[in-house]
Amino acid sequence: MRRSALRNIALPALVAAALAVGAAAPPTVATPAPAPPAPPPVKTPVAVGYGGAVASVDADASAAGIEVLRRGGNAVDAAVATAAALGVTEPYSAGIGGGGYLVYYDAASRSVHTVDGRETAPRSADTALFLEGGAPIPFAEGVTSGLAVGTPGTAATWETALDAWGTRPLRSLLAPAERLAQRGFTVDATFRAQTEANRERFADFPASAALFLPGGRSPAVGSVFRNPDLARTYRELGRRGAGALYRGPLADDIVRTVRRPPVAEGADRVVRPGDLTRGDLRAYRTVLRAPTEVSYRGLRVYGMAPSSSGGTTVGEALNILERWDLSRASEADYLHRLIEASRIAFADRGRWVGDPAFEDVPTRGLLSRGFADSRACLVRDDTVLTSPLAAGDPRDPARCAGGGRAVPTTYEGESTTHLTTADRWGNVVSYTLTIEQTGGSAITVPGRGFLLNNELTDFSFAPADPRVHDPNLPGPGKRPRSSMAPTVVLDRHGAPVLALGSPGGSTIITTVLQTLTNHLDRGMPLVEAIAAPRASQRNQSATDLEPGLWDARTRGELEALGHRFRPHPELGAVTGIQRLGGGRWLAAAETERRGGGAARVVRPVR
Repeated sequence: MRRSALRNIALPALVAAALAVGAAAPPTVATPAPAPPAPPPVKTPVAVGYGGAVASVDADASAAGIEVLRRGGNAVDAAVATAAALGVTEPYSAGIGGGGYLVYYDAASRSVHTVDGRETAPRSADTALFLEGGAPIPFAEGVTSGLAVGTPGTAATWETALDAWGTRPLRSLLAPAERLAQRGFTVDATFRAQTEANRERFADFPASAALFLPGGRSPAVGSVFRNPDLARTYRELGRRGAGALYRGPLADDIVRTVRRPPVAEGADRVVRPGDLTRGDLRAYRTVLRAPTEVSYRGLRVYGMAPSSSGGTTVGEALNILERWDLSRASEADYLHRLIEASRIAFADRGRWVGDPAFEDVPTRGLLSRGFADSRACLVRDDTVLTSPLAAGDPRDPARCAGGGRAVPTTYEGESTTHLTTADRWGNVVSYTLTIEQTGGSAITVPGRGFLLNNELTDFSFAPADPRVHDPNLPGPGKRPRSSMAPTVVLDRHGAPVLALGSPGGSTIITTVLQTLTNHLDRGMPLVEAIAAPRASQRNQSATDLEPGLWDARTRGELEALGHRFRPHPELGAVTGIQRLGGGRWLAAAETERRGGGAARVVRPVR
């Protein structure tokens, strides 16, 4: 279905069509390893029903979560099962070699909690981590290296969330993903394209080449991809617990791989070793943080606090946008204000947000109405702000004033994945997880079946301007700044309205912001709000536009104001859920991006 055609289809018809297919899709079942798998559950972008919901980018992963919900598990249990399955079918975006952030809504207490499972730098790291001779190393040499590998946080995130709110043991939740890795899944066009994009990198590491390039070629669309090494790793985690990744043989394998990356004989790539130690793994801890919170149109919007910049930047932009009635704005006026609010919020993010264990992050000030008002007055109806825009000072807001020199936004990769779950009791999880760039470091741990992250490239290699403090320089045990923005929205009574999130590096923030405003302000059904073409401004000279906006008359209207644009093929890949009342949930995902997403409910209704 073309994205431009979606608006011409009534939502009930789309729901009915999706459920007619989705209702017939069985949960993932075990089959003997030698036999080809059954066709994967069909992807549908929207589903409505009872008993709970799961939305992810992958049909097999969503089916794993639904299987857990059908057997009595809750939203946290389903999130872990879905995430583990994504480690099988989306190994270039997520897995136990990476980290992420989980936002949980507890229906019994009507409260929101978060888990910071971000990767951390080795304790030997300092501000010169990516410098050589006082200058930054080439970015490509950082991306594909042991130097970029942070201590993984995903397994610890699962353990923390299950200990606090789960109802099922890790072993049972890993079982669907273990079966999926053992029996295999059907390769689609997205998996093949991502393999092709990484072929040269994977070929330089024997374990990656053996797994992802069988016979020296990328797997063909429609072929079966199996990962028995990962199945064994999941079995070990199920038997010994998540702690097995941080101490013991598995931890030793990770450390050995980072410190002495196994490069293929004859490869001419410069692969820098890292300094990760067994002590770094043993010392890793997740952090239970208070969520960010802002009021928007009478609703409460909760997100992820620093070390992520997602919650503060989305929150600040919403505070700025609330002064205008976006429901009555033309598309050009709406996008003008969205772009300018994003530009301002990113300027402030770059100056103030980093790991709060190392930086004095003024989270309360960034989310205050007073600060938003002091920044919103910069937005004009008849002209455009110029990037890079100087940051404001949330500690001492001055009307329409910046807080110093303007510095450009640093680079951040655009991979990652997001999943959203809800259960029969009303609990909700919004969970974004990653290994950073598509394909991560490209280094597979030999015999273990998973890629290691290159998350430390999210640090600034060097300050963009040495005269301006950069809160995102490397440090010992420091978490690099993230843009992941898992979000939960509650009504004034504390009941869930919706939850969502997206992959996409720094474009996550603008994707979540635009999806929220499409739905909450412009009245789009959630699946249409997700499918609508996107713009992304991140305090840069030009705003990224997807094809649906690049070809639209609206672009000309915005250019007449002074906006500059550059084309972008695809921004983000949202999944979300919405509470409909009466125990019903709507699950929604992409119709086209990344090959479309997979929305499932336990008991579908028309």
